Amino acid sequence: MHRIFTTAVADVYPHYVTKVERKGRTQAELDEVITWLTGFDEAAIRSRLDAGTTFEDFFAEADLNPNVGLITGSVCGVKVQEVEDPLMQKIRYLDKLVDELAKGRPMEKILRA
Repeated sequence: MHRIFTTAVADVYPHYVTKVERKGRTQAELDEVITWLTGFDEAAIRSRLDAGTTFEDFFAEADLNPNVGLITGSVCGVKVQEVEDPLMQKIRYLDKLVDELAKGRPMEKILRA
């Protein structure tokens, strides 16, 4: 089991916020991306962050967007569509969306609209 699986989402979330804000995006946009991916509304995201929910439990409770298969590309040199472990793939999907947000990609493209 990879260490990230048992890491609390709340431990990583501030790093996501810092990354996107440093590039001129907002926490609200980050939350919109997380909502699109997981189906959690803002209150559900906050409650999971406050509860210290692990990535494993976070994604076990999520209702992934049906267009998640449209997320392609690399994160840390690994193509997200080729990640074999289902949980790691979901985490990489999130990482990829955060990267796209930080790189200034238009929201409609990030959300695969």
